[in-house]
Amino acid sequence: MSELPPFVLFFLAALLVLVTKGTIRKTILLATPVIAALHVGLNLDTGVHSPLSILNVELTLLRVDKLSLLFAYLFCLASFIATIFALRVDDTKQEIAGLVYAGSALGAVFAGDLISLFVFWELMAVSSVVFIWARGTERALNAGMRYLVIQVLSGVFLLSGALVQYHATGSLTFNQIGLAGTAGWLIFIAFGIKCAFPFFHTWLTVGYPEATVTGTVFLSAFTTKIAVYALARGYPGEELLVYIGITMACFPIFYAVIENDLRKVLAYSLINQVGFMVTGVGIGTALALNGAVAHAFSDVIFKGLLFMAMGVVLHRVGHTNGSNLGGLYKTMPKTTVFCIVGALSISAFPLFSGFVSKSMVMTALVQENYSYGWLFMLFASAGVFHHAGIKIPYFAFFAHDSGLRPKEAPVNMLIAMGLAAAICIFIGSQPQYLYMLLPWEVDYWPYDQTHVLAQLQLLFFSALAFVWLNKQGIYPPELRSINLDAEWLYQKLLPAGVCRGLNFLSNAKEAALAAIIAPIQRIRRSISQSSMAKYYLSESWSTGSMVLWISIILAAYLFLNIVVYGLK
Repeated sequence: MSELPPFVLFFLAALLVLVTKGTIRKTILLATPVIAALHVGLNLDTGVHSPLSILNVELTLLRVDKLSLLFAYLFCLASFIATIFALRVDDTKQEIAGLVYAGSALGAVFAGDLISLFVFWELMAVSSVVFIWARGTERALNAGMRYLVIQVLSGVFLLSGALVQYHATGSLTFNQIGLAGTAGWLIFIAFGIKCAFPFFHTWLTVGYPEATVTGTVFLSAFTTKIAVYALARGYPGEELLVYIGITMACFPIFYAVIENDLRKVLAYSLINQVGFMVTGVGIGTALALNGAVAHAFSDVIFKGLLFMAMGVVLHRVGHTNGSNLGGLYKTMPKTTVFCIVGALSISAFPLFSGFVSKSMVMTALVQENYSYGWLFMLFASAGVFHHAGIKIPYFAFFAHDSGLRPKEAPVNMLIAMGLAAAICIFIGSQPQYLYMLLPWEVDYWPYDQTHVLAQLQLLFFSALAFVWLNKQGIYPPELRSINLDAEWLYQKLLPAGVCRGLNFLSNAKEAALAAIIAPIQRIRRSISQSSMAKYYLSESWSTGSMVLWISIILAAYLFLNIVVYGLK
């Protein structure tokens, strides 16, 4: 039992869900993440367990260390909360997809080789797209196809890198890889796609808002966090990640501020938060790496809470467009409170979970003399408070009275949101329990006078700026519009450029042929019209004369051949 990979429990549960119904099925769904977490905590010992040998290739399905254990606990917890939230959903496809998706995430966490990682990498892609397609709309189908193509492309890069690495080193072990060779870059691109690096991020901002009410909660928990885990294991200390992470933290703010769909705002916010994690991995010190994985833990909970709150709005109202919401606090007070807890957590307000994890990355930036990087991340922190800490709860529940009076969330959704909110507050007020799980030894405490006062000042002035801009009418209004993102490059610009290029080449070909053929035709006409051409080209000869002369020529040719043969 101690050598049983936890993903097996989820896959077995998925099979049981196929043949059960009603209360038994719901019990299996709820019990699976709990049993898996107990198995991880009680039975798994540190080390590599029972490697497999397939076609002379050694695969490791269970490599246990503090880094994999932390993410395993996180994914079991996230699966449990998301399952409670989706408990009233009667859709076998989504229920099986949730188990396979969470199980594949656990399989990737414990994979000790690149081939095993690739298998679970692709299983996550195939199972997660179900949550988008299950929405059933044309936009969801199109978004799901784009999502799947990009996710599978990430797997292609990962497999290519694994094969190149095996050819170069004879090993498939998944440890620190680095950017020294071709394999390192191929695998880096694979991780970057799944991590939503700039220009690779549109699968997230297009796919997640089109998912089902409950599906987005699952999606927000696993895919990008697996990528952060993979970067922390394979590329710690790569300075390039610092600049990529800073870019990820900053650019989504501008899109999130002007976006009308509040679930899409949260999708951009997710990229912003992953940027803090990527930056921590790039810095590479113990404090920074701990900050990256701690913030991944915090983000799964508070981002899941915000997606649940917006999922409730979508479930009750039918949309999450900020321009058509407002005043929902009157009939949805509990959802409003839970949403505010998530907003305070993502904004890194003291006593909430985001504060105790994000401050580690910010402190590491200062310690490693990334002064300009720290300023950009400070801007990103203020931007988070604007678009997620204020905009989400304000426009959804308070901005104006839309006249909508939906019912409060169903009981199971309230329980899931209440559990996530309690964890946000517990981690924020008692961070030592989270710090105990961190993989690297470090002596850090977030609640000192400098950190608390600096963060409160940042939040205060950010809130003041929001209020002033809103009162002056300068703050971007919630418009019924579609914002162009990087997908415009390959959806509009690239196809249009290719078409214009092909048209240009076609026109150039026609012009060149015309320039060559025209003089040839003129020469041909002039020759054909001359009296000499008519004589020598046989236009005026009789058919009998032509046959006679052809016979004479053939006879002469045969005679010459006979002579030459005789001389030999």
